[in-house]
Amino acid sequence: MVTHVNGLLSEGMTHSTSVQLATDAAGHPHALARAFNTFDPEILDLMYEPGSVFVPRPGEPTTGSQRLRANGEFLALRVPIRVTPRRTYQAGDIALLIVDWLVEGVAVDGSDVRIAGTATDIARRGADGFWRYVVDNPFGVAPHPGSGA
Repeated sequence: MVTHVNGLLSEGMTHSTSVQLATDAAGHPHALARAFNTFDPEILDLMYEPGSVFVPRPGEPTTGSQRLRANGEFLALRVPIRVTPRRTYQAGDIALLIVDWLVEGVAVDGSDVRIAGTATDIARRGADGFWRYVVDNPFGVAPHPGSGA
């Protein structure tokens, strides 16, 4: 289930009325896609816990303002994302999400874009009942650059 969130939530987080957060782990990838497709890095960042990690390229984890900037690079293409959750493994308030995703279309500069992967993500249900990323690893087990794999 995904619900609209209005007003102030725990941890002092506020949310735009256009942002939808998931109340079940399996719905979190879809909530992320809706936030991504606003093309607003601030809205997308609401899908993350403070201090969480986003890995924009294999072996390059980011947090805080670097996470926001790295997500902004993807959003600047202004090409929507599609997600297909493959597996959700939940243990209490923690979940492992395996998600196929695709960013495909024409970027604002007219270039064709096709970026895809299978994410291995970790999300946590907060005290407010909503799920947020702890680790967003969109390229999953893709080899690190220069690893020779």
